[in-house]
Amino acid sequence: MKAVAPGTVIFHRHRGYGVITHVNLLTGWISARFGNEARTLDLNLSSDEVQHADGEPILFRRAPPDRMPHARLMAVVRELHSAGYQKLYLYSWPKPSGLHWRWHLFTGQRNWMQRSWREGWYGSGAEYNNNPVMGWGDTPGATTEELIHALAKFDPQGLAQALGRDEDHTAWFAATCEALLPGYMYSLNVERPPGGGLIDAPPVPVVAVRAGLPAYTGPEIGWPPGWAGLWTRSHVMPARRINLTGEPELR
Repeated sequence: MKAVAPGTVIFHRHRGYGVITHVNLLTGWISARFGNEARTLDLNLSSDEVQHADGEPILFRRAPPDRMPHARLMAVVRELHSAGYQKLYLYSWPKPSGLHWRWHLFTGQRNWMQRSWREGWYGSGAEYNNNPVMGWGDTPGATTEELIHALAKFDPQGLAQALGRDEDHTAWFAATCEALLPGYMYSLNVERPPGGGLIDAPPVPVVAVRAGLPAYTGPEIGWPPGWAGLWTRSHVMPARRINLTGEPELR
């Protein structure tokens, strides 16, 4: 299915040609403006017979687009690994509400719990649902190659930090992509069972990235290299120290 995003020209049998102003990939509802009308019209992509400008029907229920960007990011990371950027890692985990999923690309040292944050290298499924781009200047529906070029143009210095070899992680990631793509993503979140402790090395949780897909029934996904011993404590980022003196701290 073609990209459905703000700016997409559509055709409605009663209103004629219009432009999408807002889209929610989670629900399938859009807002569109037609002609000189001041107000937008809310439409459902599954039942209101909305078409692309060239007449192709938008079959949201039968061929829904990805609700989360993680599978697209996995394809990007796999290609960059093949090109020698093996010190590139993708962390995925849900928001506390469980409604949306976060993603974080990081480079350099492989340290999952102490990973460095770099502006533009992390995002949320909540943002993606309303405007399906990564924020690098890419466009909705961009191919894996186009996403790689967009990322390289957005932050060449950051991507340069991913150059190097990490063969065991690259092998794990390639096998994971082979098992999950294009319809599923992995989560590196570990939930503590109610009233119990963390289970040592449980299977990696797998989640579908689009509506209508059955539950994942493929082979179990193991944890990436470097996770040994991380199941015994909470997986949270350390809080930044607060300096109330105004004096620079020595490191």
